[in-house]
Amino acid sequence: MRFIRTGDEPAHARTPLRMRLWLAAWGLLWTAGGTVAFVLAGRPGWAAACAALAAITVVDLVLVIRHIRQGPHYQPGRDVPPYAPVRGRRR
Repeated sequence: MRFIRTGDEPAHARTPLRMRLWLAAWGLLWTAGGTVAFVLAGRPGWAAACAALAAITVVDLVLVIRHIRQGPHYQPGRDVPPYAPVRGRRR
């Protein structure tokens, strides 16, 4: 029987990076389109807001791609546990 330790999820959390990559790409598409649309409509405030969101999305894309390229240490498969189970503990 395997026991899974809880309480340290931020240190050992796993994220579906490929899904995050596509969601960020979708967000970049929309924020870039919004920036262009608001510039053409003469709304500089909204255009700046969309451009700022686009910049944040680009940073997220770069980080996700970096983590994907770093390999399975940052994106283990289903057969790799996120951390070693606690041994010797009885319930």
